[in-house]
Amino acid sequence: MVLSFLSVVGAALIQLTLGCGARRYHLSIVCRRAKVSMSRFEPNKYIDYKTLQKNLDIIRKRLNKPLTLSEKIVYSHLDDPVNQDIGRGKTYLRLRPDRVAMQDATAQMAMLQFISSGLSRVAVPSTIHCDHLIEAQIGGEKDLARAKEMNEEVYDFLATAAAKYGVGFWKPGSGIIHQIVLENYAYPGVLLIGTDSHTPNGGGLGGVCIGVGGADAVDVMAGIPWELKCPKVIGVKLTGHLSGWTSAKDVILKVAGILTVKGGTGAIVEYHGPGVESISCTGMGTICNMGAEIGATTSIFPYNPRMKAYMDKTGRKDIAAVADEFQDLLVPDEGCEYDQLIEINLSELKPHINGPFTPDLAHPVSEVGAVAEKNGWPLDIRVGLIGSCTNSSYEDMGRSAAVAQQALDHGLKCKSQFTVTPGSEQIRATIERDGYAKTLRDVGGIVLANACGPCIGQWDRQDVKKGEKNTIVTSYNRNFTGRNDANPATHAFVTSPEIVTAFAIAGTLKFDPERDSLTGSDGKKFKLKPPDADELPSQGFDPGEETYQHPPENSQGISVVVNPKSNRLQLLEPFDKWNKQDLEDMQVLIKVKGKCTTDHISAAGPWLKFRGHLDNISNNLLIGAVNIDNGKVNEVKNQITNQVGPVPETARAYQKEGINWVVVGDENYGEGSSREHAALEPRHLGGRAIIVKSFARIHETNLKKQGLLPLTFDNPADYDKVRPDDKVTITGLKEFSPGKPLACILKHKDGSQDTIVLNHSFNEGQILWFQAGSALNRMKELQK
Repeated sequence: MVLSFLSVVGAALIQLTLGCGARRYHLSIVCRRAKVSMSRFEPNKYIDYKTLQKNLDIIRKRLNKPLTLSEKIVYSHLDDPVNQDIGRGKTYLRLRPDRVAMQDATAQMAMLQFISSGLSRVAVPSTIHCDHLIEAQIGGEKDLARAKEMNEEVYDFLATAAAKYGVGFWKPGSGIIHQIVLENYAYPGVLLIGTDSHTPNGGGLGGVCIGVGGADAVDVMAGIPWELKCPKVIGVKLTGHLSGWTSAKDVILKVAGILTVKGGTGAIVEYHGPGVESISCTGMGTICNMGAEIGATTSIFPYNPRMKAYMDKTGRKDIAAVADEFQDLLVPDEGCEYDQLIEINLSELKPHINGPFTPDLAHPVSEVGAVAEKNGWPLDIRVGLIGSCTNSSYEDMGRSAAVAQQALDHGLKCKSQFTVTPGSEQIRATIERDGYAKTLRDVGGIVLANACGPCIGQWDRQDVKKGEKNTIVTSYNRNFTGRNDANPATHAFVTSPEIVTAFAIAGTLKFDPERDSLTGSDGKKFKLKPPDADELPSQGFDPGEETYQHPPENSQGISVVVNPKSNRLQLLEPFDKWNKQDLEDMQVLIKVKGKCTTDHISAAGPWLKFRGHLDNISNNLLIGAVNIDNGKVNEVKNQITNQVGPVPETARAYQKEGINWVVVGDENYGEGSSREHAALEPRHLGGRAIIVKSFARIHETNLKKQGLLPLTFDNPADYDKVRPDDKVTITGLKEFSPGKPLACILKHKDGSQDTIVLNHSFNEGQILWFQAGSALNRMKELQK
C-alpha cells in the first residue's frame, strides 16, 4: 500500500500555479503542474452496446432462460462470458466496469493506493468529486470559501494527482458526486463503481451503479477485472400512479420498512411494472440512492421515456437514441424470475417518514405524531433540512418551493430552522434563475453550498448542546445516531423534501399536511395543497460556474510529492504478510453491543479532514461503538494493564506490545457508508480478525482487501460465549480454502475454554489477498 518509489521531500517555499496566478505558500504538499484544460468535460458519448449485446447473446445460450434487467447488465460486463461460472448468491463474478467515480474523502486513500501500484494512468474513465469536506456553517458562498482555505492541501493533492493519472476533477462547489454522475456520466446499461455507498443513485438512469471501497476502485482503475459475488435479484413491482403528497421518496421509505436495513444484502433491487411510468428520472434516482439503507448491492429501473427526457435535457440525446435501438438489452425479459417479489400500489401509498436512529423504522406521516408522543420523542422540530444526494433535483426543489410559496401567500414563514442543499452547481444556478431559491429563502431557508453538508455530519450546529434531546427532519438517506450533528440525543427522521418543508413551516411532528390546517397571518385557517412542479426546467438547465478540470493528454510534467510532516496526508506503508501460522492468543479489543455502522467504526464529521492520513484518522477507531462490557462508548479495558481507556489508545497499546487483537460484533456489522477507513484502521492498529453474526456487503469486502479476516459465527448464539477478557485463537489457516470453516478457541480467564466454528466467504483469489497482507500487496506481487 504505498508510495515507496516516490521521493519524499520536506516542506518547501515554492511557486504553485492554481486557478488565478501564482501565489507563494508554505505547503505540506508540493505540486508541480502542467497546464490543464479547465473547460467543462463532455462525457464519452459513445457506448458500445454492440459488445454488451454480443456478450449477452453468449449468456442467453448458456443459461437458456428469461433474464432480469440486473442480470442482463451485469452479465454483459463479464470479463469472460464464455467460461464464467454463474450462480446467484453463490459464485464470484469477474467484471469489467465502464467507469469509476470517487468523492474527495475516499479519493485521497484511493489515489494514494493507485499511485502505489506504479501505473502511469488509469485504465478506465474516472473522476474525483469534491463534495465531502465542505462544512455547513453560515451559507453557501462563505462556507465554500472557508472550505477551500481549510482543505487547500487536500484539494491541491487531488487536483494534481487527478491530472497526473488521467482522472477528471470536479472542484469544490461543483456539487454532490451522485448528482454530477446522474447529470453527466450515468446512462442505461452502464456498469459504474463509486467509492461511496450511495453510488446506486445512477440506477435512476438504468445503470448498475455500485458502491465500493477505494481498493476496489484501484483494481478497476488499474485495468484488473473487478470481483462481485453474483447478486440475487429482488423484484419490486410498482402499480398505480404517484399523486398528491406521495412522492418517489415514499417508495423507498416503504421498501425500507419492509426489507429492513439488511434485507437487501447481496441482492440488486429491480423496480418494474406499470407504476414506473409515473416516476421521474430523478425520482427513480432517489429510490435507488436510498436502496443503500437496505443493504442492497444496488437498485435499478428499466429504460423508459422519463430517462430519455432527462438525457435529452442534460445533453445526451445521442446516447438516448442509441439506447432506443438496444432497448431489449435495457429492460427485463418477460417471465424472468426474482428471488423475492414485493408489490406496491402507488395509488394507495401514503407519505412516509422513517426514524429516528435507523432508516428502516417506517411510519405514515399521518401517524408519526402519535407514535412520537407515545415514545417520548420530541415533537417540536428544531431544524428541517432539504437536499442531499438523495433529494436535490430540480423537481425536488420545485415541489418544496411550491409548498413554501403557499405559506408565504398566507403570511407565514418556517417555525423551524430550514436549510437547503442544492445537489450540483447546475441545480443551484437553475433554481436561482427560476426563482425557487428565492422562494425558499423568503420562507426562512438558508441555501448551503453544493455539497454533502449536514447529511454526512459536516454541520457546525450551534442551536443545541451535545446531549440535548431534539428532533430534526431531513430529506436525506441516513439517520444513524449522531450522524448529522454528532449529538447522540438528536432524533433524526427522513422523508421527502416537500414533507420536510411542510413540517418546517408547521414546526411539529404532529402536523399532517393531508389532513391538518395552518393559521395564516390573517387568522384564517388554510390547508396546504399537494405540491406540483416541473420535472425538468422548461428553459433547460443553467450550467452555472465552470467547475470541471479535464486531465491533460500529456502528464509527464506533473509530479505529486507528499510532505512527511503533513497531518492531512500520509504515504502508506505495505501491511505485513501472513506469517503462515495460526493466529494465537489474540485479545478482544471490544465486544460490540448492537448496531455498529461504519459511522461507529470510523466517524465522519470533523474526522473527515484526516481521511488522507491513516495514522491520524485511526484515532477514531470504534469510538462510537457500544462496549457490551460496560454499556459505554469509547471505553474499554486494557487486559494487560487493567487500565480503562479509549478504544484506539488500547489498540495502540496492544500493538506496541506485539499483541494481535480481534473485534467481536453483532448483526449487519459495518452497514452504512462505503468508507474503507473502517477496514484500514483496524488493520493499521494491529487487528487481525473481525468476528460477527453477519456483515454488510461493502464492509466485508473492504476488510478482505486490507488483509483482515471477516468471520461469522456458524451459530449466532456463540456471540454470547465470547467474553471481553478472552484470548482468541483461530486455527486452520494453513488449510485456508473456500467454503471450509475455521476453528476458534476462546480461552477464558477462569481457565475454561470453548471451541466454536467460524465461517467465511473467501474465494481462492481473496485468500491470496490475506496471505499477501492485502489486495494491493498481491497486485504488486503479480507485477514482479
